[in-house]
Amino acid sequence: MKEETNSSIEDVLKSLDYQSCEPEADSYYHEQMYAILQERHKQEIIKSALIKYYKAEELKIYQAELIKMQAHLERTGKKMIILFDGRDASGKGGTIRRITRYMNEKHYRVVALGKPNPVQRTELHMKRYIEQFPRAGEIVLFDRSWYNRAMVEPVMEFCTNDQYNRFLKKVTLYENNFILDAGQTILLKLYFSVSKEEQAKRFERRRNDPLRQWKLSEVDLQAQDLWDEFTEKKMVMLQKTHTRECPWWIVKSDDKHRARLETMKLILSAVKYRGRRRSLDYKPDAEVVVPGNIELLRMKNQIKEYGKPLL
Repeated sequence: MKEETNSSIEDVLKSLDYQSCEPEADSYYHEQMYAILQERHKQEIIKSALIKYYKAEELKIYQAELIKMQAHLERTGKKMIILFDGRDASGKGGTIRRITRYMNEKHYRVVALGKPNPVQRTELHMKRYIEQFPRAGEIVLFDRSWYNRAMVEPVMEFCTNDQYNRFLKKVTLYENNFILDAGQTILLKLYFSVSKEEQAKRFERRRNDPLRQWKLSEVDLQAQDLWDEFTEKKMVMLQKTHTRECPWWIVKSDDKHRARLETMKLILSAVKYRGRRRSLDYKPDAEVVVPGNIELLRMKNQIKEYGKPLL
């Protein structure tokens, strides 16, 4: 439907011999184009524009609060680490872009580490992540984190079973050391959870959209076939690494806009800062943001009912 609408707009522009021109002439062409478009397409365009505008405005209120929060961290010298983990095409990158869109670029970093080089492979798994940790007053957002060792690496056989088990045994000890940094470091662990059906739709979109094809990786191509293996590793990860001090938060991300909005609320709820707009609702929607222990309980119930976890 979207392609058909865009094609109709293109046909109208061709019929008008449209070129970039002065504002007065540009306005004339807009009026002519609107007159020629079919009524059905007019309604589709208006609806699409209004929905996009509404969603952007709904986020802006919380994006303004994120700027205040960022200024507070800078003023107090506190540090914040936010992990964005989850399946491929679960909406991590898009959420990060919305969170950081209006932030002060001097005081945040987005870290997306690639494959370790030969030297790094001989070192402690956590080392290259620790090297990226925030300085005082800074936020670091990891687009995939050290928890690659708990999910992608064991499923894709990029690590040994011994490396995998050793990581699960020691990772919470490392994290406790981070947050016991005289109370100066805030750690948020977010797992974006997309359904198998929605993931398949997003992969198909990547295949067919030239603007998104670069996102389709070799791991993506195997993600659907390895769905159950990833689910099993997710369950073990929650069992071993969801703690009272460093809990996991599961973000249901089939609806991208709701996932982005509720993630902003979760981040803002993690920091007490001056100037908070009191009329806003900062409590994340319990249908979208789920504590890791609740997700784990749901997965165990699915095993009883279906013989395997589905989430």
